[in-house]
Amino acid sequence: MAWQKSTFSGPEQTNDCVEVAAIGGTIALRESDAPATVVRTTPPALSALIRTLKAGTGCG
Repeated sequence: MAWQKSTFSGPEQTNDCVEVAAIGGTIALRESDAPATVVRTTPPALSALIRTLKAGTGCG
């Protein structure tokens, strides 16, 4: 699995980043400081989450 670091992540030495990998028809996400914990989702669900976060219209 090829992990790609988010462009919004911190510099290499801080190791605070989100990594993404495509696995078939799903998207896997993990934090670099906890690589064993992986969250899987679909591309449409991830797109909806990103749009909601950008719009600031999430829960809470």
